[in-house]
Amino acid sequence: MSIFALLSMGRFCCRCCCPRGLWMLSAPCCDDRRMCVCPGPRRIGIPVRSSSLPLFSDAMPAPTQLFFPLIRNCELSRIYGTACYCHHKHLCCSSPYFPQSRLRYTPHPAYATFCRPKENWWQYTQGRRYASTPQKFYLTPPQVNSILKANEYSFKVPEFDGKNVSSVLGFDSNQLPANAPIEDRRSAATCLQTRGMLLGVFDGHAGCACSQAVSERLFYYIAVSLLPHETLLEIENAVESGRALLPILQWHKHPNDYFSKEASKLYFNSLRTYWQELIDLNTGESTDIDVKEALINAFKRLDNDISLEAQVGDPNSFLNYLVLRVAFSGATACVAHVDGVDLHVANTGDSRAMLGVQEEDGSWSAVTLSNDHNAQNERELERLKLEHPKNEAKSVVKQDRLLGLLMPFRAFGDVKFKWSIDLQKRVIESGPDQLNDNEYTKFIPPNYYTPPYLTAEPEVTYHRLRPQDKFLVLATDGLWETMHRQDVVRIVGEYLTGMHHQQPIAVGGYKVTLGQMHGLLTERRTKMSSVFEDQNAATHLIRHAVGNNEFGTVDHERLSKMLSLPEELARMYRDDITIIVVQFNSHVVGAYQNQE
Repeated sequence: MSIFALLSMGRFCCRCCCPRGLWMLSAPCCDDRRMCVCPGPRRIGIPVRSSSLPLFSDAMPAPTQLFFPLIRNCELSRIYGTACYCHHKHLCCSSPYFPQSRLRYTPHPAYATFCRPKENWWQYTQGRRYASTPQKFYLTPPQVNSILKANEYSFKVPEFDGKNVSSVLGFDSNQLPANAPIEDRRSAATCLQTRGMLLGVFDGHAGCACSQAVSERLFYYIAVSLLPHETLLEIENAVESGRALLPILQWHKHPNDYFSKEASKLYFNSLRTYWQELIDLNTGESTDIDVKEALINAFKRLDNDISLEAQVGDPNSFLNYLVLRVAFSGATACVAHVDGVDLHVANTGDSRAMLGVQEEDGSWSAVTLSNDHNAQNERELERLKLEHPKNEAKSVVKQDRLLGLLMPFRAFGDVKFKWSIDLQKRVIESGPDQLNDNEYTKFIPPNYYTPPYLTAEPEVTYHRLRPQDKFLVLATDGLWETMHRQDVVRIVGEYLTGMHHQQPIAVGGYKVTLGQMHGLLTERRTKMSSVFEDQNAATHLIRHAVGNNEFGTVDHERLSKMLSLPEELARMYRDDITIIVVQFNSHVVGAYQNQE
């Protein structure tokens, strides 16, 4: 076992990801490097070369096989009309709305009958008899549950951990991929040498390499930043003498989560250099540690190490390629540190932290504890423009993207927006051949004059917990794109308290027939006669995010269709979704307040 692994307690085991993008179409906006439906890396619009890959792969994954009955029965035109224009007897790709020149993938010959009409298609259709009522194919409830619960994880905090009673009861987490494989990551750990718990979600783009590295490294940097001078000395002396190290973190991980064993030595050496510098800078006179400052320093130092490791390289060809992939891809991060009644949220990018507050009348309200770092944030726009010359005011943000390419204005990695052009060229030329095959590493952002344009420095928010603060939701933007924050808090709150059956049915101004109302009441009665379908709050929230209808209830038919989408189409309808729901102990929080 490596030295780096000895610092942790818990289980590790991952999967890798591919670039995000809307896979089938290459719209005109790709020509001016705007991110719309470019099939390139997630949130980054780059020029792409044409491809002859088939629209439907010969080796069809299970979701594609499930999707084919919909194609045979012409259900595709009704369900996914925004993706393709479909005639009733065949799937046609020659619509004036989607000309052949705009297709990202050209159809495979094996599926030519789906993609263009036969010359004598009228006689062909007259010579065959089709069922008047097309057959419908839906996933069964057990199949839906199997997909939704594949990545769920729950942890209950012991009532007494040997040092103090925790203000956290426990947490539920889950992930639902849209990219294949998923680009999101999540982490949760208990700080063993200090008080508190760390939880975070990480949203990768241009691949999963950066989000993976940040998910397994950032908490170590934060924990080291929070350690007192004496503990840092003790750890350093143990390394020098070859003695066993004090464990810093106890990880709480799903078996599908992963730690890179190949890079553990490299990561440990960078971490050790960081704590050695902290020892040199701190004489041990001050015992008070500023959590906000520690979080900011940890974020910035990890991003600096990611950049430095890529510039230095590694004699091992695999590690050399790995550190370059990490640096050239990117990731946002939203991390919470909970210690007693002190809650700090450090956010870089556009994932969010939302606090669920229960009012005196039992209703739920949402308190936002993070700000999105994108073009919708006026303060962030102003900050970015002030950091660059006035003659770049119109080019630094175009089409609501950084330099017209990147949606988040803060992120780890993404050295294409941080390094000078000369440094980029030198690293790419001296790097492995695989790096030259990556489209993302070849292009230079337009109007690239005064880098860096991107930072990983987080915005830290502090909140003092109150008894009415019941839970915290950390989630990547895949959730917030589909649900309003108030709906998120209400659904989680009603799930945790079991009060959702007692609320009146809201139809949101829609005209509802007696038959529809009867169906809603029948659905409610079914739910009341059984226990909750989900035993995990994050799973329950994902079920609503994907399957909610106009009445605010989960529609199994819609949920089945969304989960049946093949990999080529899933990303056109939603993003990866990663959620952590942290439940607070109101009695402990109230006791903290009474002591003061």
